[in-house]
Amino acid sequence: MNILIIIAAVLISFAIGVPVGMAYRKKVAESKIQGAENEAKRLVDLAKIEAENLKKEEIFKAKEEIMSNRKELDQEIKERRGEIQKQEARLIQKEENLEKRSENFEKREQDLERELEEIEKQKEEIEKLHEQEIEELQKIASLTKEEAKARLLSELDKELTAEKASIIREKEQKAKEDATKNAKELLAYAVQKCAADHSQETTVSIVSLPNDEMKGRIIGREGRNIKALETLTGVDLIIDDTPEAVVLSGFDPLRREVAKIALEKLIDDGRIHPSKIEEMVEKAKEEVDNTIKEEGERAVLESGVIGLHPDLVKLLGKLKYRTSYGQNVLNHSIEVSNLARIMAEELGLDPKLARRAGLLHDIGKALDHDMEGTHVEIGVEVLKKYKENPLVINAVEAHHGDVEPQTLEAVLIQAADAISASRPGARRETLEAYIKRLQNLEEIADSFDGVEKSFAIQAGREVRIIVKPDKISDDQMTILARDVAKKVENEMEYPGQIKVNVIRETRVADYAK
Repeated sequence: MNILIIIAAVLISFAIGVPVGMAYRKKVAESKIQGAENEAKRLVDLAKIEAENLKKEEIFKAKEEIMSNRKELDQEIKERRGEIQKQEARLIQKEENLEKRSENFEKREQDLERELEEIEKQKEEIEKLHEQEIEELQKIASLTKEEAKARLLSELDKELTAEKASIIREKEQKAKEDATKNAKELLAYAVQKCAADHSQETTVSIVSLPNDEMKGRIIGREGRNIKALETLTGVDLIIDDTPEAVVLSGFDPLRREVAKIALEKLIDDGRIHPSKIEEMVEKAKEEVDNTIKEEGERAVLESGVIGLHPDLVKLLGKLKYRTSYGQNVLNHSIEVSNLARIMAEELGLDPKLARRAGLLHDIGKALDHDMEGTHVEIGVEVLKKYKENPLVINAVEAHHGDVEPQTLEAVLIQAADAISASRPGARRETLEAYIKRLQNLEEIADSFDGVEKSFAIQAGREVRIIVKPDKISDDQMTILARDVAKKVENEMEYPGQIKVNVIRETRVADYAK
C-alpha cells in the first residue's frame, strides 16, 4: 500500500514537474532570444551610424577633390584663354602687317607701271634721236648705213685674220713642243720596257764551279771552248775574279737556261771540248723542251682549262722562264686564272671563259723577245692563229685597256691581273727603290710633332709609330694616325696599302731596396 502511494506520488510529481520544467525552459529561451534580438538591433543601429559617418566623410572628401579639380581646371582654362588671346592678338597683328604690305605692293605696282610708261616714252624718244643721229652721220660721212657696215666688217675681218694667224702659229708651236715631248716619252717607255729595274736579276744566271781550275778548262786553249759555248747558246759567259763561279748573261731566258744546264752537265762530266759542248747543248735543249711541255701541262691542270691547242700549251710552258718585275709570268697567269674563275662564280658569270682568258692573257710574253709589238698584240695574233674563242681574244686584248671589253668576264681579267700584280710580295723592287720607300715612310711619320720614333716594317706594308705619352693623348692618337695616312697617300706611290700603327705607352719603374 505504501509502495503504491509512493509510486503514485512519484508519478504525480513527474507529471506536474515536466510541464513546469518545460514552461521554465521556454521562458528562459524566450528571454535569451529577446536579448539576442536586442543586441542585434543595437549592433545594426551602430553599423548604420558608422555607415552614415563614413558616407559623410567620403562625400566631404569627394566635394573637396571636386573643388580642387575645379580650381585646377579653371586655372588651366584661364591660361589657355590667355594663350588664345595672345595668338589672336598675334594673328590680328599679322593680318594688319599683311594688309600694310599688300597696300605697299599695290603702291609699288602702280609706281612700276608709271615708270614703265615713262621708260616706253623715253625709249621712243631715244629711237627717234638714234634715227636722227644716223641721218646726221650719213650726211657727215657721205655713206649710207649699209656702206658703213660693210666698211666696218671689212676692217674687223682684217683684224680677226691677223689674230687668227697669230693663234694658229702659237698652236702649231705648242703642237710641235707637245709632239716632241710625247715622242721623248714614247722612246723612254720603249727603253724602259727593255731595261727595267729588275734587268740585273732577270738577265744573269750564276753557275757554281767545284774549283777555280775549272775556269781555265771552260775557256779552253785560245778560248775555243768558251767561244763554242757562246756560239751554240747565244749567251755571254763572264769569267772574272769571282771565286768558283761563272756568270751567264743573256736577255733570252730560254737560251740562258740552256747554257746553264749545258755548262752544269759539262762540269759534271769533266770532258770539255767543242764536240762535247755541242752534244751537251743539244741535250740541254731537249731537257728544256721537256720542262716547257711539263710546265705547260701543269698550268693547264692547275687552272682547269681544257681543249687548248698543244702549241698554246707549249707557249704557256715558256712563261716559266719569263719574269715581269721579278714575278714569274706562268705563276702569275695561273693566279689570274684562278682569281677570275672565283670572281666569275661569285657573280654568276661564265667561270670557264674567265679561267681560260685569265690563263692566256699574258701568252704574248712568251714571244715578245722574238717578235715586234707589245705582248698584248702578239698574244692576240697567236690566239687568232689557233682559232681561239673571240671572247677570250677580246679579254686578252682588253686586259690593259687597249680596246673596250665586250663581256663582264673581260673586266674580271683586268681586275684579277691588277690583284695578282699588286698584292704584297708579288713583285720585287730594286734594292735602292725599296730602301728609299722605307726611308720616305719613316721620314713622313717622324715629321709630326709628338713622334718619338717610327719603324717601317713588313716590307713597307706597315709603319709603327711610337709617340711621346706626355704630348700625345689617347684621343690625339686617332687623329695622328689619320693625318699620317693622308700624308702617305699624298706624297708616296706604293702598291697595295700601308697600315699606320700608333703606339702610346707609359712605363713606371721602381726599385725595392
